[in-house]
Amino acid sequence: MPVAQHVMRHAAERPSRPAVCGPQGELTYAQFAERIHGAARHLLGRGIGPGTPVAIGLADPVELLTAVLAADLAGATPLVGDPAWGRERWSSVAAGLGFHVDAPLPGTAGPAVRHDPRPGDRAWACFSSGSTGRPRAVVRTRASWTESFPHLCELAGIGPDDVVLIPGPLVSSLYAFAAVHTLATGATALLPGRRPSRALPGLLARATVVHLVPHRLPDVLEHPGALRVAVVGGAALDPETRAAAVRAGVRVVSYYGATELSFVAVDADGGGLRPFPGVEIQVRPAGPPGGGLGEVWARSPWLAEGYLGDAAGPLRRDTDGWATVGDVAEPYRVGEVLRVRGRGDGAIQTGGATVVPEDVEEVLRKVPGVGDIVVIGSPHPSLGAVVTAVIEAECATPPPRALLEATARGGLDEAQRPRRWYAVPSLPRTQTGKPARAQVAARLAGGDPDIRRLI
Repeated sequence: MPVAQHVMRHAAERPSRPAVCGPQGELTYAQFAERIHGAARHLLGRGIGPGTPVAIGLADPVELLTAVLAADLAGATPLVGDPAWGRERWSSVAAGLGFHVDAPLPGTAGPAVRHDPRPGDRAWACFSSGSTGRPRAVVRTRASWTESFPHLCELAGIGPDDVVLIPGPLVSSLYAFAAVHTLATGATALLPGRRPSRALPGLLARATVVHLVPHRLPDVLEHPGALRVAVVGGAALDPETRAAAVRAGVRVVSYYGATELSFVAVDADGGGLRPFPGVEIQVRPAGPPGGGLGEVWARSPWLAEGYLGDAAGPLRRDTDGWATVGDVAEPYRVGEVLRVRGRGDGAIQTGGATVVPEDVEEVLRKVPGVGDIVVIGSPHPSLGAVVTAVIEAECATPPPRALLEATARGGLDEAQRPRRWYAVPSLPRTQTGKPARAQVAARLAGGDPDIRRLI
């Protein structure tokens, strides 16, 4: 069933229940349902119907959800991207778009919109960075989202009387899932939009549930308010943070997954990650024998179909229905706890976004004077990590930081742009001649005097 139809059902059963609360105010389920119907009629009037891809880039989270659910109700496939993208950028990442929504959709009067959905219909697609330097859209069937909803409700105890805080951009699949799950459940979605930190205490005075990334949990626990459950997307949590949650009376449900795999494992009681309902897990040996770590593979109904336009990416499949994105874990056997050790591709988790270093490096390597470059994540108290660039100059003098930043602004999305810049006489390299990313990170963390900061 389209999520929009869940909203219509809640509007009929509990019309005065608040559905969404965003920067511009609050809408009840009845008001929100009418907005979605009006926007869906507008799309259909423009010839946008089943199977049509609809590009949506709106900064206001309520307007974005209205457009997404209107497309969903009309049977179209919403592609949610960065609101800062222009039409040229959209065309470069998703050719053949049927419609581009860069302003709130107007409402059109008329009868209720009805679409006869199929389980295999493509649903909401989120973008994630690709190896070519362009974001890629991860597409999935509607059922691969919606049929997992009851499992999360049961694991986290989320119901229609909850008020769910979603303090991140809906471009992120983590927060996108949280929003549509909340609305399908009949709960109230608090959607503060960008940079909600200052308003956090007031939001938590009302919220009973929050979805967030691990490094944001300590901020929430400073002012827990009415909060009783925190759903945390991450492979592991610091034991001290879990203990602080217990002291604050907040139950933590953490999970591990990926945009391409959806849920893989969940820790609902602090006892460690175990397979999410419906998921089978394998950790297959990778690298040289005796290396101690393997690659995480999953098989479940929740897997994405792949990338729009068959774009390249980390998702790999085998002939038996298993898939991986290259994450690494300790050896695993059925019945045991899954111990994930990190992203196999060195991806950087920053403020809820995933940044692939190679994407950033490809853009910045084109700057005159850059001989080579390594991009890593440096620890940050509120973002988890920040994108950090270490430049090896072609000559003794590296390019000016202003030139590097201008290139980053012109070719990279906001989350991908380095916030820290360093120069080094020569990068350490592997036996094959490639820059040794781990060595660069270790030298930087150790305060290597040869690595100097660009100002």
